[in-house]
Amino acid sequence: MAVDRERVAALVRELLEAIGEDPERPGLRQTPERVADAYAEFFAGVGADAAAPLAHTISVSRGPAPDTLPSGAVILRDILFRSVCEHHLLPFRGHAHLAYLPGEQVVGLGALPKVVEILSSRPQVQERLGEQIADVIAGSLDARGVLVVLDATHECVTMRGARQTDASTVTIAARGEFAEPAARAEIVALIGAGRT
Repeated sequence: MAVDRERVAALVRELLEAIGEDPERPGLRQTPERVADAYAEFFAGVGADAAAPLAHTISVSRGPAPDTLPSGAVILRDILFRSVCEHHLLPFRGHAHLAYLPGEQVVGLGALPKVVEILSSRPQVQERLGEQIADVIAGSLDARGVLVVLDATHECVTMRGARQTDASTVTIAARGEFAEPAARAEIVALIGAGRT
């Protein structure tokens, strides 16, 4: 389902009036349409199939490089993401770090950020976002373990309420072998390796 831009623009116009502004003044005249365009981008993941990017897998034993079977985790760090908090409709953004222990199938590394993009392009809370990413990866690949670490800054914390400008939120979602604290600790240490 696509965002109804006309309806969003009309509602933004009404919102501007509700806060005491004049939506016809020069600085605001195009704002309703701009907000509608932004919302179409922010919420493009609503109704989209987050597992679709993982549909094309590669066999590790019969694929193009059968002599390079992975014996450990595949880790992809520092995937930039942005989302909109469903509680205040304010943005949050940060980095996603993903790890999985492959079974017989692996996926192209470019597919993993696409999963993050689809799921974060919905009204969200960070805790659920990490769980959804882990569920999609675990459900789409024959992974023996999946770990998702999200580190994000929320404007509902930095710009309003507590106004803690340097605060970030870290969440962890684990499946399979990474549900074990020792296995998870090793991957979390690798995600942080080389950081200052």
